[in-house]
Amino acid sequence: MTTILPARAEANGGLYLKPMLLGVMQNYVYLVGSRATRECLVVDPAWNVDAALKAAAADGMKVVGALATHWHPDHVGGDLFGHTIEGLPELLAKVDVPIHVQRAEADGIARQTGLSTKQLVAHDGGDVIEVGDVKIKLLHTPGHTPGSQCFLCEGHLISGDTLFIRGCGRVDLPGGDSEQMWKTLTRVLAKLPPETVLHPGHQYGPIEKSTIGDELRENAYLRAPSLDDWFGMMGR
Repeated sequence: MTTILPARAEANGGLYLKPMLLGVMQNYVYLVGSRATRECLVVDPAWNVDAALKAAAADGMKVVGALATHWHPDHVGGDLFGHTIEGLPELLAKVDVPIHVQRAEADGIARQTGLSTKQLVAHDGGDVIEVGDVKIKLLHTPGHTPGSQCFLCEGHLISGDTLFIRGCGRVDLPGGDSEQMWKTLTRVLAKLPPETVLHPGHQYGPIEKSTIGDELRENAYLRAPSLDDWFGMMGR
């Protein structure tokens, strides 16, 4: 299933941000970039690469790179339960662009997709990617995987599988770490300005987007006061 949702007209007029609902796992793939320069990056290009590229072209945007939140196949492509999912290799076959990954996730993404680590641009948490007049800050947010990262740009947070609307990412998959997830949620994401708009990696919640302020009120995972409380919530 492919559903391309309309691009948002942001208040400052500079940020281009377009969500696409792709695949049977209800993944959100995002285009994010600059309206001024008509350039954008594609976040987690999986399931239907052509759909993402055509959506960008329809808006007069040029895809100049990709951002990967983490290595799981429904976000970057590769084998998923015996089925091959489109992703980064198919993107690179169509456009020669850099693939921006978190340094701790580079090996995992290379193994999952069959790409060489030389084809990936490894970043540290806090690095900033500039697309025209738009700055995208890379936040290292381990927990779901060791190198999970979120993207903060112009008051918007693209959170992958780290923070969902009224929920959070799993920690029982390979590389998951419950304590790291608690630290990420309560010491990093919960500290963002409450008006920050949240854009998750899957359509798991009752609405398409939320804010950090709303999640602090409605999402218990984001406000567990102690690690013991967190483990209690997780059934440990």
